Amino acid sequence: MKVMHLLPSLSSGGVEQVVLELCQGLCEQGVECVVVSAGGPMVQAIEATGARHITRPIGKKSLKTFIQVGKMTRLLKEEQPDILHLHSRVPAWVGYLASKRLKQDKRPHIITSFHGFHSVNFYSAIMAKGDRVIAVSECMKEHILEHYPSKVSADNIVVIPNSVDTAQNYPEYRPTPEWTAEWQAKYPELSGKYTLCLPGRITRLKGATHLAPILTELNKRGIPAHAVIVGETKKGKEAIRKEIEESLEQAGQSANVTWTGHRTDLRDVLCSCDVTLSLTLQPESFGKTTLEALALGRPVAGYEHGGVGEQLNVFLPEGRVPTKDTQAMAELLANWYQHRPTPVLPVPAPYRREDMINAHLELYRSLCQA
Repeated sequence: MKVMHLLPSLSSGGVEQVVLELCQGLCEQGVECVVVSAGGPMVQAIEATGARHITRPIGKKSLKTFIQVGKMTRLLKEEQPDILHLHSRVPAWVGYLASKRLKQDKRPHIITSFHGFHSVNFYSAIMAKGDRVIAVSECMKEHILEHYPSKVSADNIVVIPNSVDTAQNYPEYRPTPEWTAEWQAKYPELSGKYTLCLPGRITRLKGATHLAPILTELNKRGIPAHAVIVGETKKGKEAIRKEIEESLEQAGQSANVTWTGHRTDLRDVLCSCDVTLSLTLQPESFGKTTLEALALGRPVAGYEHGGVGEQLNVFLPEGRVPTKDTQAMAELLANWYQHRPTPVLPVPAPYRREDMINAHLELYRSLCQA
């Protein structure tokens, strides 16, 4: 069986990580994987799994990208994949239109994956056109059925949550003494503090402006709370960071926040902080980092909507907080300062890496056999 994955590029990101994990698991089971994208720093990692990478500029949001439809048609004729797995909207349009140019008996089965809550319009509707549509959470399935009822039926939607590698993320894991010493030397202000980790790129939707009232309330109670914001400020998002900084300054909380920027050692950071927060103002489709924190045995407090709410239902129900209720979040964190909870472990199905791989493999095989 041959599976061809289409996505915009192979820079760092959630979709890219899922494709990498799929290639690792599928190639180990004898599936031939081909990844088509504009390339990027993760190409080497993809090829190290045994998959092949083919460079094509199929991700740019431009009418010029549709020149690639003809080239993609020729590529499909050459490669003859059994499954064409579409992971993003522009590549999905290119792949879908190219497959329609093939004779019926030469077309691959098409699978699309909703990795995130796209804007609802004709452009996004392509993601509902697969022979099967993968939703990464139950809330994502509800979103698809609500907004694309004429494009896809409930029977054609398969919920396959993103996964965590339990060989890398487990409750006994601890950072090395060398790492800990370096971390403490770089951020001495964290010593003796109740550290709250807010991971993710700096965007307005991540809810970092809610840190000010949460920290203020905790400090009023005599709790030495200190937030650790772990994530990069991408070009063009500087105004958002300034907005967050101003909210903290007005609340007198600037000294109680550490900005680390992008880190490649997030697992160690999550282990070193007392609680991981999810303050997203809009529901996330899944929440990879919160799942990793839970698998590490670290408590997660999050607004109750979206995929993070679903995870907390399974791992730590008491960590669910009414969305945007900073007072309730502070109340929960104050309680946890005295009695830190432990998530449900070991990680249950379907959240383990092998669960995700096997679910995809079963889906691919069912289409090919049909």
